[in-house]
Amino acid sequence: MVIYGVALLAICTLVGAFVGDLLGIVLGVESNVGGVGVGMLLLVLIVDALKKRGKLELKSQEGLNFWSSMYIPIVVAMSAQQNVVAAVKGGPVAIIAGAGSVVISFLLVPILSKIGQKQRKAEPITPDYREEPVR
Repeated sequence: MVIYGVALLAICTLVGAFVGDLLGIVLGVESNVGGVGVGMLLLVLIVDALKKRGKLELKSQEGLNFWSSMYIPIVVAMSAQQNVVAAVKGGPVAIIAGAGSVVISFLLVPILSKIGQKQRKAEPITPDYREEPVR
């Protein structure tokens, strides 16, 4: 059931929006700065911590996987609302920050890929306990 995990997603989104607004105030920008990213990072960290402790049932994991994948279109929709033209006219900081984050992201892909490979080898293979279809 995809309803599982909605509360966690909502909490992460609200905390991310709050932190983004605070960052905007601190930086002197009249906008939310990175709130969606903070919320997404929180969601990933909390779900990972709960999985490691064995606190998530299979249905909850499936629901959280669904909502985690739905978060990407939310990020795209929210970034489409940003006024890119005004940011570029405001100075070169926006271009430098954008280009820098892209370069850093590209540099981190091989590192994260190696980390993921090590974890996959260490995890035991567990059978799939999904319910069988009713005939």
